[in-house]
Amino acid sequence: MVESRTSHRIEAVRRFNRFYTRQIGVLKEFLLRSPFPLTEARVIYELAHHERATASVLAQELELDAGYLSRILARFESHGLVEKTPCDTDGRRNILALTEAGQQAFAKLNADSRAEIGAMLANLSEQDQGTLVEAMHTIERLLGASHEHKVPYLLRPHQPGDMGWVVYRHGALYSQEYGWDERFEALVASIVAGFVENFDPKRERCWIAEKDGENVGSVFLVKHPERDGVAKLRLLLVEPAARGLGIGSRLVQECLRFGRLAGYQKITLWTNDCLHAARRIYQNYGFTVIASEPHHSFGHDLVGETWEIDL
Repeated sequence: MVESRTSHRIEAVRRFNRFYTRQIGVLKEFLLRSPFPLTEARVIYELAHHERATASVLAQELELDAGYLSRILARFESHGLVEKTPCDTDGRRNILALTEAGQQAFAKLNADSRAEIGAMLANLSEQDQGTLVEAMHTIERLLGASHEHKVPYLLRPHQPGDMGWVVYRHGALYSQEYGWDERFEALVASIVAGFVENFDPKRERCWIAEKDGENVGSVFLVKHPERDGVAKLRLLLVEPAARGLGIGSRLVQECLRFGRLAGYQKITLWTNDCLHAARRIYQNYGFTVIASEPHHSFGHDLVGETWEIDL
């Protein structure tokens, strides 16, 4: 009797595995109609969710043969999807990161995955969706799903809809937190419009921080309109609910990294002395105040500051 029950349960699990494998499309040669097989898509996903990843960490977390992973990474590097930088503390190791092209590839994979799962859930009632998700949590708990070692957010390039979000959230947050009026939102809108109309992908970037599928931060790096070799850092923002995760620092770090790769000699920015959290980040990364001046803007008396850093 016991052997019969065990055999029945084994077959039930195998049947479920076959069903769910078909359901999520794992047996497709390429995932989500992308150029990446499943394993390569998993590597891209992990790189997008790690702030500092090494090949050994990826191999351990993905349970991949080191040689197999090395070939995948070499392919990614040859296609300009991944870049390596020497580790500060161990010269034998390299820190892996997605390039702009790699981030674009991940953004498409991520969007397609969300759309596919959303379409699957749309066929279920609200109650059945909740039942399904709870059943998945139960499976994870009973089978001892390991905790994912990753930063709780990701950075990606801008995509349609992001520019409107940047303008809206700057206007709303600065009104709530500092009482600034709609003239600040108008200023942000003009900066965003100029970025879109004159975007130079070789020399400029916008990064969007995303958490659980929602935008939670932004920053821009653009060419200075009057100074050759100088970039401007603009529109750094982190949503209140996402503060404390290091997102602001990471966004500034990306600006510095890209600024060096793009060949800039200096990055400058303009802020106000009441923006204490942002000022601490700038100071921590080596920016210094080179000028300050009182001004009346956005309905308030403020002190504007120009900060710069040599790259």
